[in-house]
Amino acid sequence: MRIVTLIAGVFCVFVVLLDAFQTIILPRRATGRLRLTRIFYILTWRPWAFFGKRIRDARRRETVFSFYGPSSLILLLAVWAAVMLFGFGLIYFSLGAPFWDSREPTGLLTDLYVSGAAIFTLGPVDAGPKTEVARLLLIVEAGTGFGFLAIVMGYFPVLYGAFSRREVSISLLDARAGSPPTAAELMRRHAMEGAAEALSTLLIEWERWSAELLESHISFPLLCYFRSQHTNQSWISALTSILDTCALLISGVQGHEARQAQLTFAMARHAMVDLSQVVSQPPVFDAADRLPPARYNQLYGLLCQGGVRMCRDARSEERLREMRRLYEPYAEALSAYFHMPLPPWIAEQARKDNWLAVQKLRAKAEEANLANAPELDRMIPGEGHAHTVETLMDEHHDF
Repeated sequence: MRIVTLIAGVFCVFVVLLDAFQTIILPRRATGRLRLTRIFYILTWRPWAFFGKRIRDARRRETVFSFYGPSSLILLLAVWAAVMLFGFGLIYFSLGAPFWDSREPTGLLTDLYVSGAAIFTLGPVDAGPKTEVARLLLIVEAGTGFGFLAIVMGYFPVLYGAFSRREVSISLLDARAGSPPTAAELMRRHAMEGAAEALSTLLIEWERWSAELLESHISFPLLCYFRSQHTNQSWISALTSILDTCALLISGVQGHEARQAQLTFAMARHAMVDLSQVVSQPPVFDAADRLPPARYNQLYGLLCQGGVRMCRDARSEERLREMRRLYEPYAEALSAYFHMPLPPWIAEQARKDNWLAVQKLRAKAEEANLANAPELDRMIPGEGHAHTVETLMDEHHDF
């Protein structure tokens, strides 16, 4: 019996240390289907999501989901500590009453009490070791608990640093692709003359963002559960909208360099596929079509009206469909698992975003410039004016 208890205790301690090492320290994807962290998230996320998705109000529902990421981190640390405490308690119990207790007869409860005091470095005065082996194990447990606490304290800044870097680019996408981001809006806002270079620069930034997302979220899968600041934003919708845009550029848009779109597409798809495997979600091939033929015709017309030169040959729609099959099944799987909706190809209803307010103010400024143009033409340099007409026009346009 004591040997079985000893083996069980050693197993509990080993499982916690190995799981914490893979989750916190190891900078690569953790392996093993019986990992404590994986079991913890399976047992806690599904019930949380089950009740969360039944909240009708979208803002409240997203708030409930947003609590899960930080809360699960705290609960996971508590589970690690509890299993480690229980494991050392079993090891002490297998030694046959190695402690004295001034309050009650010694037994498993005393072993667990001393184990908890050691792992949290409390130093109790009402119980203590009677044998040299117990003293040695107490020192080992206290050192393990202290090191465990130090590693955990360093874990929080790394997590929130990676989360902040992820969210900065998602927030910046609001002014470039709307809220939620859509490929149609991103292309429309980059349809002006000379915007091809700006779009290429944006895709370079999102290629790097996708690589950082892949590296950080594979090392720390917990970050996948952290929600964005706003209800209509998420890392899944941002990644999907960038893939949509790259698919459009590669399959059917003229006048834009497709090389960078291919590079960004490859990196973003890599992130999408690998992250779906990290959370063990198979691709969903039977989801509703995000871009049926009627919707594609609407997208084509909208982009043409916005100044985007589209390829309209007989196979343009089929090329886009082939591109979508490379990433949409994985996006659908992640969307269903995390309850983060995928963005539409075209904004379904007009939403207010920060960029629209700036656009309206700029339009008013340009109207004022046009209205004042005749007066500026009549200004003569040197007669009570310190600036030339050209300087004044430059200053009006300097925002």
